[in-house]
Amino acid sequence: MIILTDSGLRLFGVTLSWYGLIVCAAVFVAALLADLLARRRGFDSLHVWRALVPIIVLGLIGARLWYVFFPPQSVVVNGRTAEWLLRNFFDLNQGAVAVWTGGLGILGGLIGGGIGLYWYCAANKQPFAQWIDIAALCLPLGQAIGRLANGVNQELYGAPTDLPFGVLVSNEAQRVAPYTDLAQYPLGTTYFQPVFAYEAICCLLIFITLLLLFRRLSNLRAGDLALLYLVLYGGTRFLLEFMRANVSLVAGVNISQLVSLITALAAAFILFRHQQQQKTLTV
Repeated sequence: MIILTDSGLRLFGVTLSWYGLIVCAAVFVAALLADLLARRRGFDSLHVWRALVPIIVLGLIGARLWYVFFPPQSVVVNGRTAEWLLRNFFDLNQGAVAVWTGGLGILGGLIGGGIGLYWYCAANKQPFAQWIDIAALCLPLGQAIGRLANGVNQELYGAPTDLPFGVLVSNEAQRVAPYTDLAQYPLGTTYFQPVFAYEAICCLLIFITLLLLFRRLSNLRAGDLALLYLVLYGGTRFLLEFMRANVSLVAGVNISQLVSLITALAAAFILFRHQQQQKTLTV
């Protein structure tokens, strides 16, 4: 029997959370698109499904390690610093291995997933630069869908707002300081900036942009589409970090924002050099 609940889909006595279902749907849609794009480029699309295993496994490991090394402030104030998480690595309730309790960093996931794809391409003698372009085109679509899971979980929000599209964070466990003061910020009447929705919209626009370039431009070098993704998403993430209510700080610096900015600038520089070299070759 299938029962719809607030927390998820109850199937034969087992509850599948909405968060997990949305994330799985995001991965599946992105993989389907990668399958189609691979066929259009003359590749064996079976590589898409085979590569998913190392990409997902290493992506999850990277995402968890990012969270462990750079825990958000809501976790740090409760004593679970990076040092504590590493010292209690095998604590099944709150330690580093307790991924089921929540805590993943998408930037670490991107790094881990990229390593997984590189390993697969090297092991199967596939052109990494062309496959990373396909992955970069599918990623923002998957991210746009996946960010909806953050909305369901009432996380990834910003400051209180009077805008008509503000969202409630009625789950007290998801409140972060200073919004844990329920006298000042009541659960049922305080609306917040939906940063998760802003990122979803931005990722969808990035996807459309990359798709148009993929279809219309022939002067892009292999790997350029991936570089452009890093520029666009890195820049987007840098700006959105100004709005987030719960960030990861290292020596007082928002580490996700800093890494996003450095990545975007580095990718822009490499992309510029590629285009300059391309012009030189065509002169």
